[in-house]
Amino acid sequence: MNQSNLELFKELNPETLQKKFLNSLLKIQNVHRGSIWIKKEGQYQCVEAAGAESERIVGVKLDPGNPSIVGWVIENKKMTLAETKSDRRHYRELEEHLAVKSSMILCFPLFFRDKKVYGAVQVIDTTPEKSSLNLDSAYLEQLQNLVDICSIALSNAILYANEQKKALNLKSALNESKTRSEMIGQCPSFQKCLDLSKSYAETEFHVLITGESGTGKELIAEKIHRGSPRKNHPFLVQNCSAIPETLLESELFGYKKGAFTGASQDKTGLFEAADGGTVFLDEIGDMPMSIQASLLRILQKNEIKPLGETRVRHIDVRIVAATNKDIHKMISEQTFRQDLFYRLSVLPVHLPPLRERREDIPLLIRHFLEKESLKAGIIEKKVSIEAMQALAVYSWPGNIRELENLIRYLIVTTEDDYIELINLPLHVRDPGTGRMPYAELNPEPENRDRDLVDQLCSMTWPQLEKEYVIALLKKHNWNITWAAKASGINRSTFASRMRKLKIKRDRQLPGAE
Repeated sequence: MNQSNLELFKELNPETLQKKFLNSLLKIQNVHRGSIWIKKEGQYQCVEAAGAESERIVGVKLDPGNPSIVGWVIENKKMTLAETKSDRRHYRELEEHLAVKSSMILCFPLFFRDKKVYGAVQVIDTTPEKSSLNLDSAYLEQLQNLVDICSIALSNAILYANEQKKALNLKSALNESKTRSEMIGQCPSFQKCLDLSKSYAETEFHVLITGESGTGKELIAEKIHRGSPRKNHPFLVQNCSAIPETLLESELFGYKKGAFTGASQDKTGLFEAADGGTVFLDEIGDMPMSIQASLLRILQKNEIKPLGETRVRHIDVRIVAATNKDIHKMISEQTFRQDLFYRLSVLPVHLPPLRERREDIPLLIRHFLEKESLKAGIIEKKVSIEAMQALAVYSWPGNIRELENLIRYLIVTTEDDYIELINLPLHVRDPGTGRMPYAELNPEPENRDRDLVDQLCSMTWPQLEKEYVIALLKKHNWNITWAAKASGINRSTFASRMRKLKIKRDRQLPGAE
């Protein structure tokens, strides 16, 4: 094998490699036409061709129901030589439109490393009377060896290209997942919310979304916008509780230069910037009464007046508002305008808390594990039966936002492939101990001893023993002999305690992958 042939194996681009491969074979056999075919989606497709009129061959697909040399070679997994005038396997229709016909075809199968055939390469002689092919048996044997080696190189290049394509698709999916969140759930009450949001999207009426913090109110607002005729226009968000009253007014309505001290230039407000699109007002229950009156003017007349401006400006926006407060109670306490409520709640939707969607918790856990593992570039972890049960019965006062943050914490702090019960924060696996914020999951050194004492004292003796045995088994990769030795008791006693405590290696919850 010469240096030029060795260079073939360094090439990772399939298109470049198959062209070099085919041209090398033609040069060795001193002919000028050839082609490479791949079995793809139940057909034989030409992916490379050389010689006159080769552009008319590339891309052609042959049906396995029709006779063909390449089909015979691929299915029979061996080389063949065919005189095209007499060989019934030759698909003559393929050459009907070619000026020069083939007279003899030498065809080799292309193998993966596991000897599975994925295609064929044809060396074609177009000499009308005398063959130019070297058909000496020893020569053909050497040529077969070369084809086998090159076919593996080509298959590796194809696999490499496929992996690159998958990586690009994965990167694209990751980028999309960073910018857009999904609504996951099968609970009937949640599905009703999704159905409502879909029907609301087709209208121009304003929407009021209610529900506890962390239930996904902004995601519903985005879903309504994306499904509406306004989807190609802005979707702008303002949290009404995040900034002081004076700043909120200027953020929403804008101001003219000189309207107040520090107003050195005109500022476009949120409503004007969203003209033609949707404005999402989160936590509207915290909006001051003075600004509620200005908002009512937008809802009634589609007009705004920036601070310092003498004339009104007409705008076209749809408002989707959300709150976690009891608006009806606020109306009775005269902290929220009743007329504003009726204008906003033309289309109401109430998101249920996560504790009322317990059947959705495993789905959400799988979703967040996949999403966050993808972001972190680590292998996705699994959840044990005991851990999943604890997660399913926990009350989730912070709803989906709390669950998402917990999954982020667990994929970082859990060293093993499985998230076990012991990996969960104490307030999740044993809610009776009280709630512990995630900011305190890694307490300062002076607090750790106290936390450990509190954690140990919250357990019964069987619970403590079970946690100890599971920890030993995990440390020793579930090798009972090693775990028993580390515990200081013999293997049979250790195994007996495992049975009594109902500890088994089969920890995966069905459907939790």
